[in-house]
Amino acid sequence: MRVLVAYASKRGSTAEIAETVAAELRRGGLAVSCEPVDEVDDLAPYDAVVLGSAVYMKRWRGDARHFLRKQRRALEQMPFWVFSSGPAGDPAEDRPEWTEPQGTVGKVEEMGARGHVVFGGRLPDPPHGPIERAMIEGTPAEYRDRRDWDEIRAWAQQVAEELVALPGQSL
Repeated sequence: MRVLVAYASKRGSTAEIAETVAAELRRGGLAVSCEPVDEVDDLAPYDAVVLGSAVYMKRWRGDARHFLRKQRRALEQMPFWVFSSGPAGDPAEDRPEWTEPQGTVGKVEEMGARGHVVFGGRLPDPPHGPIERAMIEGTPAEYRDRRDWDEIRAWAQQVAEELVALPGQSL
């Protein structure tokens, strides 16, 4: 079973999540490639896909949305999962409508995705520009990186178990 973990990441946080997912899938006995979405031209070499994107202002990154449009037919023919990376800051102030892009989630459900999850994100460090500096200065240190590595690994293990259990798969 050959699996692609493709991701769209602006400042590296989502890429780090994707690498962790890929590592867990490999521990599950799968052959895994982990690539930025803009470096993937063809899904023919793969049997399954995990696709992740950072979320900004209620939207997946443009390169991830483009990947979905470009690879729609191939994705509809294979098992695939998606994850979003986004919320940082005080969890009490989370607004799901800002961290889970409903349009994209609807499309991937239509396409047959086997699951979608939202993981916490990380504020940029170091910040670039006054907006990012203000975001960091206004956020308590304990909420600047909300990625839960145990949650991420557990989700990836579940994906690996589902892939291994597919008919015709053997390790």
